[in-house]
Amino acid sequence: MVYKWCVVPQCTNTTISSPHKLFVSVPTNPKRRKMWLRLARRDPKSILAHTNVFMCEDHFNMEKDTINYLKYKMGFSQKILLADEAVPTKFHCQEDRRSRLPDAGPSREVFFKRQRIDIVTECLRRHSTTTHTESLQNDDMIQEIIEPKELPKTQDKETITDPIITVEKAVQATKKVNTHFRSKAVQTRCQNKSISTSPWKVSTISHFTSPINIKPCHLQPLQSEVVKAVKRNIFLVDEKSDSDISCFESGLLSPFGTTSVKVTDSDSNVTDTKENIEKLQCLKNTLRLIEKKPLMYIGISKECYFLIELLHRHTNINREHILLCLKKIRLNSTFSELEDNFGISLSYASKLFLRNLPIISGFLKPFIVNLDKNLIKRNLPIAFRHNYHNVSCIIDCLEIDIQKPSKALHQALTWSEYKKGNTVKYLISCTPNGLVNYVSQGFGGRASDVTIVENCNFLDGLQQGTCILADRGFKHLEQILHEKGIKLLRPPSVNAGAKLSKTEVRQTKIIASLRIHIERVIRRVREFHMLKQHSVINTNICRVLDHVIIIACALINLQDSLIK
Repeated sequence: MVYKWCVVPQCTNTTISSPHKLFVSVPTNPKRRKMWLRLARRDPKSILAHTNVFMCEDHFNMEKDTINYLKYKMGFSQKILLADEAVPTKFHCQEDRRSRLPDAGPSREVFFKRQRIDIVTECLRRHSTTTHTESLQNDDMIQEIIEPKELPKTQDKETITDPIITVEKAVQATKKVNTHFRSKAVQTRCQNKSISTSPWKVSTISHFTSPINIKPCHLQPLQSEVVKAVKRNIFLVDEKSDSDISCFESGLLSPFGTTSVKVTDSDSNVTDTKENIEKLQCLKNTLRLIEKKPLMYIGISKECYFLIELLHRHTNINREHILLCLKKIRLNSTFSELEDNFGISLSYASKLFLRNLPIISGFLKPFIVNLDKNLIKRNLPIAFRHNYHNVSCIIDCLEIDIQKPSKALHQALTWSEYKKGNTVKYLISCTPNGLVNYVSQGFGGRASDVTIVENCNFLDGLQQGTCILADRGFKHLEQILHEKGIKLLRPPSVNAGAKLSKTEVRQTKIIASLRIHIERVIRRVREFHMLKQHSVINTNICRVLDHVIIIACALINLQDSLIK
């Protein structure tokens, strides 16, 4: 299950916290994507255009915004589909905009609105009348205060100021009426953040400009312990800024004196040279072993080792890379072993193998030659010369085990009932003296032997009057070969409940003794450990398996003769 989270700010729904909720993918169309993110108050520039983000179902009216909502709920549809004009409209998680949303709560009736307006109007009217009467009374009181004749002689200045204080209180009382009105400015909330108060500023600021930095000229001897503690908190290997590097490389002193640890270029160069020397030494040892025993390591005899140099000249591939590919096929070494043997990285070894293998197979494919019928007769072994001198080739199928494919269709196509596993099948043909003269492309293990012969181009290279030696499994191929003027020689079939005659038993033994040469060729192919029995081929290497078979068969033809 893919982890999904809602991109709407202040929404905490995820597939872990709310597994029962639906998550809708934000459109990849730039205009619709920008509109959705702006409605959610998310900056479109903060999210990359190719990033797959989601919004939960709380922000949509699923019944109106979807096309197959009922089918999805009933289980008739596996994926919910949004309408083209659907946009997120519900944002209850954002408190500052809840009052402005159309569905934030039950709308007030007209009666309450009018009642509130009447109350406000009555308050304003009463306030205006009271203010007018108070102003008249204050004027009379002020006039009485100003006239000196009516004032008693024993009155103090304090008694004169009392009415003035009353007037000021009345003025203050009138200001409190305005507090009943709701200010629009209070409804807004500032969403901006100061960069200086942002918590992310610490990771981007240079330590030499930090306010807690201590300059070396102001250090005291007694403060060395404090400086050491500060150094451990501030200086980290991962957090070293560009200004720190430039200061150390320019030859300036560290702000922490001798307590700071420096990694100079000379130390790094020493470690690099040591690693390079070790890699070169491993490469030299590997090349020495291959040159000493090429047949064991790469499947080429010493007499034919000059082919590596020819291959290097014609393909411009490094000799070390050619040996890496051949050693992988011969010994089925892991890429980790090749990394140590040839002094390269694991990923680079894998890339070299997959990239150079088709080129090497194209160079070695001419060694698999379809020989002429007359030329085969001249080099025919003694066992074939008496009764089977017309035999030109012996055929059989080779199955290579592979990993179980991820798709069910590929699993069915590659399943082999004979091997009880997933395999890739190849048709191999050899001459009576043991030279491979044809290799087909790979087929699924489900394909029968007859199906492979019909679909590959093996029959196109045969001449009329050719005789093919095969097993009983190619019984149904006899009619197809007869139409092309080709004869099929195979052991006699056994009917149900019947026994073979003495002549048929003798013929079966003779054909089996002659057909054994194709089994010996297949045994040589199996000597390449990548094609060994029960050596399962990785799914990533299956795409170059045809080239591996061609290289193995070509190198077999370069070895000693099979029949001596």
